[in-house]
Order: sequence, then structure tokens, then C-alpha cells
Amino acid sequence: MNTPIRKHISGVTLAAVLAGTTAITITPTTALAVPAGGYGDIVETLAPAVVFIEVTGKAQDTQSIADALPPGFPREELERRFGPMFPDQGEGNNDAPAQGLGSGFIISKDGLIVTNNHVVDGAETVKVKLNDDKEYDAEVIGADPLTDIALIKITADVDLPTVPWGDSETVRAGDEALAIGNPFGLGGTVTAGIVSAVSRDIHSGPYDDYIQTDAAINHGNSGGPLFNAEGEVIGVNTMIFSPGGGSVGIGFAVPSDLVQKVVTDLQDDGSIARGWLGVQIKPMTEEIASVLGYDEPKGAVIEDVTADSPAAEAGLETGDIILTFADKDIADVGDLTRAVADTTPGSDTKAIVWREGKEVTIDVTVGDLAKQAA
Repeated sequence: MNTPIRKHISGVTLAAVLAGTTAITITPTTALAVPAGGYGDIVETLAPAVVFIEVTGKAQDTQSIADALPPGFPREELERRFGPMFPDQGEGNNDAPAQGLGSGFIISKDGLIVTNNHVVDGAETVKVKLNDDKEYDAEVIGADPLTDIALIKITADVDLPTVPWGDSETVRAGDEALAIGNPFGLGGTVTAGIVSAVSRDIHSGPYDDYIQTDAAINHGNSGGPLFNAEGEVIGVNTMIFSPGGGSVGIGFAVPSDLVQKVVTDLQDDGSIARGWLGVQIKPMTEEIASVLGYDEPKGAVIEDVTADSPAAEAGLETGDIILTFADKDIADVGDLTRAVADTTPGSDTKAIVWREGKEVTIDVTVGDLAKQAA
């Protein structure tokens, strides 16, 4: 659960489409609603704040597309069912610098830009091209491999256009979705569709909570925004499932609510502060839920407690079923992972567990995940 993603550069942005700041300068109004004639007005308003990213890295950093995937990504199973996910890259020239393309969007007038971690990970140079073809060198402020989100910055002599954040918690399957990005390096490209599903867990990492869309997402769309019909960013396009390397209408975006939390943390000091508990967990089974009198399984079952961890010091035990953590209801293991991660390291909180036929409240001092990964 705590395994960091390996560094990579090539394939990163040309692959898998693996594809906050609070400044907002566009206030959506009814004028941004999708007209009967199409999306032209919305695109005209939003496109100037969507950028195209080119990265260059060391030749020896070049890895295959598969190396760009997060830990636990079910590639073998998907290829067994659907065939090869990505085209062969060939031998290539090992002496040539690794190149990559991606997308991003501006969130502050002074040039802060959100993109994917896998777009800029391992890059020696990052160049940003705006919609008006102006180019800038970019600095990587910080990146988070576990959510595949990065924050970069350019410096311009004018205030830059920005896009507004939307509330991903309100997104529903069937809502309209609009993507703008840089597929295959073609520049500003717009695709439209609907939200196919929300809270999608594809077992690619510990913080899976993707928005699934059928808006066409291709190589180079990585890091680009997914908008709702009001012109608000509801997600960051990050990943696709693709038997042949192109869009088949199954794309995934990191929800905007999560992205904003990560970006705000990165903007502070370039790093992410996450809580750590020190337990191995598994889902509640229907059999156990039935015995406990629940209508459906809920909670996270502790399989093991790490020695000298916050969980061990708090007195959590193997077999405990965590029902709430930090005042958040725990329906499944993903809920617990996110609740612990969102808790400030070093802070005191409470966990309510089911133990030996009754609820028990446990006081917990949350640890620092970064120190465990160091």
C-alpha cells in the first residue's frame, strides 16, 4: 500500500494516458451552459487555459510503457481479456534523449499548472506551450506518484487565463463531460461524452476513486482537464484501457476534490503529508456482516498490525473491524486508506472498532507515511 511508483520518462506521456491553489478567475454562468449548437462557446472560453507539455529526459531513463503504470495495475489480466494494451515501442535509439508529451491546465494567474506526475517524472526539461503558441520553460514544484498529480509553474509577463474547479462529489453517471488536451501532439483537441461511472476502483493504487468517461482520451491527453457542462474542472485525465493503444471510450480521471487537496499540499512545500496507521486490512465479508446483523458488508478488517506502529501503540488488534476513523464512516478498505491519509501526521484522532461483539473507541496518534517510505 505504501510502495512508491518507480521513476520513468519515455512512454510516460506517450503511453497509457496515465492519459489547491484556490485562484479562480472564471465564474461560470448560465452563458457557459452547453447551447443547442454545441460546445463552441465553452471551448472558446476554456481552451486558453489548457496547455501542452513537452518533456525531455536522460536516455537511460527511457523505459517501456508498462513501467509507467502504477503499482498493482491489472495489466496482465486486462491483456488476457482484451489483448495487448499498448503498441510495441521497438528498440529505439538508446543514445537519444527520451521525449514525451502531455497536457495540463492553468489554475493561477501567476502560472501554476496541474498535470500528471507521470508526464513530468524523470524529466530534465519541461516546456509548456499555450493555446496562442507562446512557449515557456517550466519548473516542477512538486509531484505525488500515489495520485499521479504534479504541480508545475511557468513565469510570464502577463496574467494568465485560468479555469475554475468543480465539485467532483456532485458528479453523477450520465452527466456531460468535455476533455481538452494534446493527443498525439496535435495540439488543442476537444472531445465530448458523458460520465460513465464514478468512484471507480480499478486496483491501480491505494487511492483509486476515478471518474470514468467515454469522452475520447488518447496518448498526450495525460494531465489535461475533464470539464462538466458548466465549464468547471471535475477531474484530471490520467489513464485509459485500450486493447490497441487508442481510445475505446474507457478513460479515467482523478476527481477534482482529491486533486485540489494534493495541489494545495504541493504548493505549500512541494511534498505531500499523509497519515500512516500501520495495519494490513481486508474487506468485510458478507458472512461476517450477516453475523453482526448488518444489511451489507461495511468496515475494514485488520489482518495484521505492524510492530511499533501507531496502530500497535494505540492498541488496535488483528481481527478488529474499523467502522469509523477520524469521524469518517468506513464502508470499505478504500475509505480507511483515504481517511488515514487525509489525517495530519502527528495529530490525535479516534477509531471506532467492532471487537468481541461490541463497539470500542480507540485513541490513535497518526504517524507520518513519508517517514516510512524514506
